[in-house]
Amino acid sequence: MNTGVYIQVPFCQTKCTYCNFHTGVVSRDRYQPYAEAVCREIAESGPELRDAIVDTVYVGGGTPSLLDPAALAKILDTLRRSYRTELTEVTLEADPETISPIKASAWRDAGFDRISLGVQSFHDRELRAAGRIHRREDIFRATDSLRAGGFRNISMDLIAGLPHQTRESWEESVSQLLRIFPEHVSIYMLEIDEGSRLGRESLAGGARYSAEAIPSDDDMADFYDSACARLNAAGYEHYEISNWGLPGRHSQHNLKYWRREPYLGFGAGAHSFDGSTRWANIHDPARYVVCIEQGTSTREQTETLMPWHALAEEFFLGLRQLDGVDLGRIERDYSAHVPDRVEVLKGRIDILRSHGLVELDGERLRIAPSRLTVSNEVFVELLG
Repeated sequence: MNTGVYIQVPFCQTKCTYCNFHTGVVSRDRYQPYAEAVCREIAESGPELRDAIVDTVYVGGGTPSLLDPAALAKILDTLRRSYRTELTEVTLEADPETISPIKASAWRDAGFDRISLGVQSFHDRELRAAGRIHRREDIFRATDSLRAGGFRNISMDLIAGLPHQTRESWEESVSQLLRIFPEHVSIYMLEIDEGSRLGRESLAGGARYSAEAIPSDDDMADFYDSACARLNAAGYEHYEISNWGLPGRHSQHNLKYWRREPYLGFGAGAHSFDGSTRWANIHDPARYVVCIEQGTSTREQTETLMPWHALAEEFFLGLRQLDGVDLGRIERDYSAHVPDRVEVLKGRIDILRSHGLVELDGERLRIAPSRLTVSNEVFVELLG
């Protein structure tokens, strides 16, 4: 059995206005003790999935590229010593302004072979409004450093719906991304919720953080649809609602999440899944380090999934993939456990099909390609 490992580094240089993650800005002298704690957690981790072969690693955050390259190398070395590894994809999230030729070379030597670059936009006004530190030119400099350092698998992300974004500026950002031509692309639509400063301000009708300059929902949907068409024309394969890859460059680690395959998480706020149970570490990094130093559990919550919850996950995660879900397998795996729920879902699927929201190809159910921008509404109607 193969498994993935996720390592959380919850530190940033600044908090983006749209961010709703459990990350924060802390003194740099807290970086090294945190990295040491992660190494210790890996080395002393329990028996869960110990017999599995680790084939993907994803170091995310936050901004893990803030850590000293030697600390990142030690984390990977500890993982190799503690688990059976046959690594095929090792990803590091990085912000453009944190990248230098020296760092890129050190990351490659440590064993990273994929960089996920937080671009968001190629327009400085949008980047400033979002609270980002980097600017347009930093993206090109960072890409040059990564290519010179030997990276041949780079992912870039854009956010549709940033304050001050227009159709013209969005198209220009997509054009600049295609000019660089990374191996992988993620397009996210701006989330407006209470979890971010920008979201709270927008919901309250305020003007701070340029909340009044957020594009409309219809504009965001148009931006997304335009990107879909342009990326497809450029040769990218659209394999998940928010993700595109050149052939052979789909994110192997993230596919484990969407396919409900096992993965282990290390670090503050990291989540794990063994196929039937999910568990998570405490979110506060200072408390996490103290727990590791004292030898006490870092686990904050544990949930063993009941058949109905597992079935709901099959649809929620499976329908995010453009390939959809195999209804035949779903019925074989779940009809004996939750037959009533399976029948209810079949009825709801028929209704969604009648409205053109989902389509059936043999036994494969997928969201209609033209309705991906309303996928959340589809999930609510199907699983609510």
